[in-house]
Amino acid sequence: MKDVGSIGILHVIFLSMTVIGLKNHVTILPPLLDTAQRDGWLSVLFAAVILFFWLFLLVYVQKKTQQKPIGDWLHQKIGKIGATIVIYTIAIYLIIVTAFTMVETLQWVNTTFLPQTPVIILLFIYTILCILLVTTSLQTMVILNVFVLFGVVVFGFFVAFTNIQVKNYDLLRPFFEHGFEPVIKGMIFPASGFIELFILLFLQHQYKERIRWYHFAIMLFILTGLTLGPLIGAITEFGPVEAAKQRYPAYEEWGLVTIGRYIEHLDFFSIYQWLTGTFIRVSFLLYIVADLLKMTGNPKRIWNMLAPPFFIICLPLIMLNENLFLKIKGNYILTTTFIFFFALSIFFVIIASLSDKSSQKGKTEKQDMESGES
Repeated sequence: MKDVGSIGILHVIFLSMTVIGLKNHVTILPPLLDTAQRDGWLSVLFAAVILFFWLFLLVYVQKKTQQKPIGDWLHQKIGKIGATIVIYTIAIYLIIVTAFTMVETLQWVNTTFLPQTPVIILLFIYTILCILLVTTSLQTMVILNVFVLFGVVVFGFFVAFTNIQVKNYDLLRPFFEHGFEPVIKGMIFPASGFIELFILLFLQHQYKERIRWYHFAIMLFILTGLTLGPLIGAITEFGPVEAAKQRYPAYEEWGLVTIGRYIEHLDFFSIYQWLTGTFIRVSFLLYIVADLLKMTGNPKRIWNMLAPPFFIICLPLIMLNENLFLKIKGNYILTTTFIFFFALSIFFVIIASLSDKSSQKGKTEKQDMESGES
């Protein structure tokens, strides 16, 4: 099924860089550094290698669904009640994940450069901006993403190369300093980001063509690089012990940027990176929710039925102590995200395979009846 406003695979790749890249570039670093310390980069590589084979499950599901809207496909395969339960479960979980992204960003804004501004005002303004983008279209979102992503990538390479002067790659050794156990435990954090490639299937009916296995592989490769960049940067610039203590390692790296003797304090560029990344990620995830609940194209329903629940879920999270929020995010949300989407992918594979077998069985019985009549 193809929509008039369908988008190309290149735009899907760009969206994955912004939407999932923000999480792997920023969100997972504190718990990963705390768990695996200087061997965190090994956790990223191992998780990427293992999840490469999982990508073929996505290809299988997309092939069996024939690029139909996931809600319609589920309705056809497991019935109205079953499909409704699955769709609303996915929608609620996506809203929760989105709320954590929003609150984490606003906590950073409030901590770093707007300490006197009430967080609830920031939440109100940012929610309005994101919902406004959700009420447009996927095409509008991908066009906007291309423009903001260009600046994000340029600034990313800028901070990486400028800070080479203060990096000490000897801090990456010794490898497996505390054995294999911390590395294995740390794999769950980058994996919770990589597993979000699954959400791209929810909008497959708006793509011009199916996402091939090598498209998913390219996205996984890019996301691996986006994770390793700030992670290795934090370890080589601050050391594993100091980096593990930092609340925002990717942001702290900007504090070291200097050009010559007189140009420094360029960390305001990170404000653009983080705020635009959050803007696209939150809007895209909420757009998926709107699409699953068939609200797209109806701005009034989105404002009335999507904006209030999202705002209400964000409110108690904002009131949490930052340390408690970090603990919940690292110990529960990231781990749960991996388990949720991995289980969902297995569930979809089972539905696709069982329905395929039943259809083949029906065809065989029909052929037998026709041969018997003749």
